Amino acid sequence: MPDRSNSPKPWTEMATTLVDVATGRKKADLVVRNGRWVNVHSGEIIDGTDLAVIGGRFAYCGPDASHAIGQDTQVIDAGGRYLVPGLCDGHMHVESGMVTVTEFSRAVIPHGTTSMFIDPHEIANVLGLPGVRLMHDEALAMPINVHVQMPSCVPSAPGLENAGAVLTVEDVAEAMTWPNIIGLGEVMNFPGVANNDPTMSGEIAATVRAGKTVGGHYASRDLGLPFHGYVAGGPEDDHEGTCVEDAIARVRQGMKAMLRLGSAWYDVATQIKAVTESGLDPRNFILCTDDSHSGTLVQQGHMDRVVRHAIQQGLKPVTAIQMATINTAQHFRLEREIGSIAPGRRADFLIVSDLAGMTVDEVYARGVKLAEQGRLVADIPAYAYPDSAKNTVKLGKHLSAEDFDIAAPKGKNEMRVRVIGVIENQAPTRALEADLPVENGLVAMDRKGDVCQIALVERHRGTGGVTNAFVSGFGYLKDCAMASTVAHDSHHMIVVGTNKSDMALAANRLGEVGGGVVLFSEGKELALVEMPIAGLMSDERAEIVAEKAEKLTKAMSDMGCTLNNAYMQHSLLALVVIPELRISDVGLVDVRTFEKVDLFV
Repeated sequence: MPDRSNSPKPWTEMATTLVDVATGRKKADLVVRNGRWVNVHSGEIIDGTDLAVIGGRFAYCGPDASHAIGQDTQVIDAGGRYLVPGLCDGHMHVESGMVTVTEFSRAVIPHGTTSMFIDPHEIANVLGLPGVRLMHDEALAMPINVHVQMPSCVPSAPGLENAGAVLTVEDVAEAMTWPNIIGLGEVMNFPGVANNDPTMSGEIAATVRAGKTVGGHYASRDLGLPFHGYVAGGPEDDHEGTCVEDAIARVRQGMKAMLRLGSAWYDVATQIKAVTESGLDPRNFILCTDDSHSGTLVQQGHMDRVVRHAIQQGLKPVTAIQMATINTAQHFRLEREIGSIAPGRRADFLIVSDLAGMTVDEVYARGVKLAEQGRLVADIPAYAYPDSAKNTVKLGKHLSAEDFDIAAPKGKNEMRVRVIGVIENQAPTRALEADLPVENGLVAMDRKGDVCQIALVERHRGTGGVTNAFVSGFGYLKDCAMASTVAHDSHHMIVVGTNKSDMALAANRLGEVGGGVVLFSEGKELALVEMPIAGLMSDERAEIVAEKAEKLTKAMSDMGCTLNNAYMQHSLLALVVIPELRISDVGLVDVRTFEKVDLFV
């Protein structure tokens, strides 16, 4: 594998050189002069600061680096602008950006992100351990720090879904020996942890023995004994909080509260009150995205967007930056490598003209300029995925409208059914009920009541299986259907529609192109984003994918959908580890009880 990462030598191998530059015995590769140092260790902003960099690491941070300037030293005048550590995303899934690690990096670098902690459990659910290794190796080739967490729950809810692969304790233990595995990805099977499931406890133990971080995911509202059992089992952070009580409970138990602002999840404003109003120690809070799709990345930003939002909620700028830099680095035991501007650390830094607005003028990683004025200036070539990662959508048959029929019991004119209720800007759903008419022996949708049909189509083993149910919240007013092979976490195919013929067309289309997301109306294809890599990621540039995603968003809006980032909401409808009601290849799942339930009440 070619190394184009510009990775610096270990600190231990560079210490004597760093000392020589700091004391003037050697000259620096790069000196930045006249900046305002955002010091996340002390919480200060220090005027008149110079930085000296050699070999991709900071050697000197102080008032005057003239002693480190030689004939070949590159000198930059910050002009009184802020020197900010490169931003870290503490929890995210690259696949949700619809693009590869390379294209995701290209999209976020201009926004100041220089470190990411990714959990590739999407590709793991399709391709298993080999899929994780593909993304691990691609991450190593990046010019920024892309650390990989080993997926913990594949499938996420054993017995309630069947994924394309299964990961074991032995797989986790093997991955802990890989050079770029930073810890265990979010442990979503929280009942398993609380009940001492041997797979969950074995994976956590293997991670702790390796001296690495155990990621959490406690999606229940119950903060009683199950929550205490989960924390006692070993997870060290959690991003599933949605209210201030969630954040307080996690921090009090020694966890890090990860507050997310993604494309569809807006959980910072409510939880940050634990700091701004309740006075909890901000060192125990971490900002993250979990997740951002390509349109958000290109048009709105990444971690700069999250920091900006946190400041708008009342945090001091330095505090918000700490939550996106040093707090994250400390949590993952990387404080001596990333997360701050200080001697010995990797020279990942931003030159920012407006701190509260997080206006990122220039981005440096490992002492090399990668972006300026919102544009990438470094060459990051495309990364080729093997054929084994493609052609993963196996439907087993050509689907027809009849595959989406829901037969009613004989003699019934109306049926009371369970309905998945979408909650805008949140990952949880509501378990609703509705009375639907029966027409010609089939349960009909209620477009006026905003109840349309949802189907999960099995796509890993070609069984031809289709699970049918109902969903509310999309607001579709016209005949249409949207299908997606991004369907967390098992990543079968989710089809949502008001017209069964369009549902069949959409599903079959994704079978033809190898996966992605597509919208049909009255037999016509309105928008398509091809994602041939595991049915999860495009092999095109992020800008191109963003254009296609924007066309999809507009088409959904034209159909009557008013949800913010409705595609992201669509993609989570099979996530059987977040309450309340979900769909899987097994059937409807009540995540409050972790039991399969009937469609008919």
